[in-house]
Amino acid sequence: MKINSNQNYFLQQTERLTLRRLTASDSNDWIDFFENNDSLNYLGLDLTLDHKALAKDWVMAQLKRYKTKGLGHLGIIEKSSDQFIGMAGIIPREVNSKWYMEIAFSLKPPFWGKGYGTEVARQLKKYGFENQLANQFISIIDKRNIRSIHVAKKNDMQILFETVYMDMNVFVFGTEQK
Repeated sequence: MKINSNQNYFLQQTERLTLRRLTASDSNDWIDFFENNDSLNYLGLDLTLDHKALAKDWVMAQLKRYKTKGLGHLGIIEKSSDQFIGMAGIIPREVNSKWYMEIAFSLKPPFWGKGYGTEVARQLKKYGFENQLANQFISIIDKRNIRSIHVAKKNDMQILFETVYMDMNVFVFGTEQK
């Protein structure tokens, strides 16, 4: 499944954030995401890898996703500091043999609790509906990830179903265009 997103996907803005296309060099800025982060168990990652390898694999997967799927995670830049604070994007996902468009984000721990997750999730949902990428968006969230569950609810999503995804027990939250 490849989506024909327009170039505006790769440069979005919110009041406090800029979303932009990732580059291979962003893996250096992503290494510290894996340090002192109690949410890593919610992501389905191979945590036996070192942080540098995890960061590089994550960024390279997005660059490949841009080519094969037409979209993927974007870098999140905090406007006030010009810091790379996380990644977020719309990602085609197959869940229980059905394709969905997922709104996904990950923030570095120092930037949790500032409303950035909600801000970026709302922007991506708005972009997705305005550009008719889908008539429904989901977020796949480990059942233990209370912070992300809170963001999904603030993004007007409700639990659609529960399943196992990437060996994790998850809620699949969803929203439809109003």
